[in-house]
Amino acid sequence: MTTPAFRPVSYSRTTLTELMIPSYANFGGKIHGGILLSLMDKVAYACSAKHAGNYCVTVTVDNVHFLQPVEVGELVSLMASVNYVGNTSLTVGIKVTAENVKTGLVKHTNTSYFTMVAKGEDDRPTQVPGLILEDKEDARRFLEAIKRRELDNRYEAEFVNAKSRLAVDKERSKLEGERCKIAYN
Repeated sequence: MTTPAFRPVSYSRTTLTELMIPSYANFGGKIHGGILLSLMDKVAYACSAKHAGNYCVTVTVDNVHFLQPVEVGELVSLMASVNYVGNTSLTVGIKVTAENVKTGLVKHTNTSYFTMVAKGEDDRPTQVPGLILEDKEDARRFLEAIKRRELDNRYEAEFVNAKSRLAVDKERSKLEGERCKIAYN
C-alpha cells in the first residue's frame, strides 16, 4: 500500500480514555505526573504513526503544565491531533481531561505538544504525508505550531548564547537573596 501525499487532520485524530486506578496514585492520593506523561506519549505515538503510516519516535515534549490534579476513579481522556507536519516530523497537540463519573464534572488538566519523527524500514527518518487542514481551527493550530517552533528556536539560540557568556564569579551576586548557600571559596 502506498502512503498518500496528504492526509486530513481527521484521519489520525485519536482519543485514549483510561480509568485512573489506585496503583497510579502517589502518596498524596493524586495520579503521578509520570503516568499522565506516559499516556500522553502513547496517544502521541498512535496519532503520529497513523498519520505517517510508519513507526514514530518522540523527539521533544513542549509545555507540560499540570493545571489540576487527577484523582483515583476519574476517567482520563487524551485527545490528540496532528497540528503540524514538517518533512519527517509531526507536532501532535494533546488535550487531557479528567471526568468524575459520579458527578459528571469534566476538568481540563493539561495541554501539551509532542514532536514526533517518522522512521522508515531502515530506522532512518522518513518523509511524512502533508496535512490537509479541514477547517479554520486546523489552520490556526498549524500556524500556532509554526510560531511555537520559531519561538523555541529563538529561545534555544539565546539560552546557548547566555550560557556561553555566564561567568559564575561575575554573576555570584545574583545568588544573594536566593534560597541557596555557597559552600565553596
